Amino acid sequence: MQNIDRRAMLVKTSAAFATLALQPASQASAAPQARVHDIKVISQQPGLYHGWPTLARRNNGQLLVVCSGGRESHVCPFGRVEMMRSHDDGQSWTWPRVLMDCEIDDRDAGVLETDQGTLLVTSFTSREYKTQRHWPPADDAARQRRWQAAHNSVSDQQQDQLLGHWMVRSTDGGLTWSGRYDSVVNSPHGPIQLSDGRQLYAGKELWHGSDRIGVCESTDDGQSWRWLAEIPTRAGDQHKEYHELHAVEAADGSIVAQIRNHNPQNLRESLQTESTDGGKTWSVPHSIGVFGYPSHLLRLADDRLLMTFGHRAKPLGNQARVSNDHGRNWSEPLIINDDAPGGDMGYPSTVQLDNGLLVSVWYEVMQGSPFAVLRQATWELTA
Repeated sequence: MQNIDRRAMLVKTSAAFATLALQPASQASAAPQARVHDIKVISQQPGLYHGWPTLARRNNGQLLVVCSGGRESHVCPFGRVEMMRSHDDGQSWTWPRVLMDCEIDDRDAGVLETDQGTLLVTSFTSREYKTQRHWPPADDAARQRRWQAAHNSVSDQQQDQLLGHWMVRSTDGGLTWSGRYDSVVNSPHGPIQLSDGRQLYAGKELWHGSDRIGVCESTDDGQSWRWLAEIPTRAGDQHKEYHELHAVEAADGSIVAQIRNHNPQNLRESLQTESTDGGKTWSVPHSIGVFGYPSHLLRLADDRLLMTFGHRAKPLGNQARVSNDHGRNWSEPLIINDDAPGGDMGYPSTVQLDNGLLVSVWYEVMQGSPFAVLRQATWELTA
């Protein structure tokens, strides 16, 4: 499968897919409870499609959410990376600011504040919109003209140069931003901060090379990235069917990474791999019995780990699981929402507030609309 077909393959929501059942973890710990306080829409442009957000909490308490906005649909040439801020724990959000917008589609957006206070925002570019099945129908002349105008804004050779995985950087809290530069790999929620001062990016090599799955590191506060280690491929799997990683550093010093799996074994589950040497070597990916993807990982204030993920089978929505033992075992599922009208939704990410409450943000196509919004839940763990 070519890289250019990556998103098209990942987002299929056939009837057979919708009937897949959630398989419980074989060694799941006792399930905590989730109490959801509020769910609301936070995106502010209802006539546009918003996708694949990431939520982060800064050291000063400010919340940031980035996404691919400015869109007409799940696949189109107009995607751009936007950022909103909240100064009141998600009660209200600023108008979106555009951070990246090249001539082809800017997609999934991740955000991190480093321990030096630097903001890093990630994305990848695509021209999957060129395929015939995504192009507007022949009887929609106005839309065809818009797409053609966007497509013709640069040559095919220039489009080749625009394809990549990208990062921008701000050292003044997001007032000004660098130009974009290569981040070596991509994954929806971006890199993480390690306790030793490094930033680690678990992801996939796109467009160039051999589609490697692994981790990169930065030792200069995100200014540059180098390949650190490849994650091994499980026997019988193809590494090209691993996608959309995210990682977290556990309290015991290990690093846990989860992988969206499209191999036949454990199809559409989140696999897990671990490193005990700072990311230099990784265990063979293994099943944790969790149907759903992609996963966002968070270390809570009490040192438990939280994974939040989209569940594209009934009940359609977003779920979470908790680990009390640094990722070795995971609880039964906690429901954040189960009211999604279809499978075009998910990619939740979560932060914890000073008062212990959790805030999660995801994207979702709502009933009766062709456009996806950003939804936010405020909730708590009661055990």
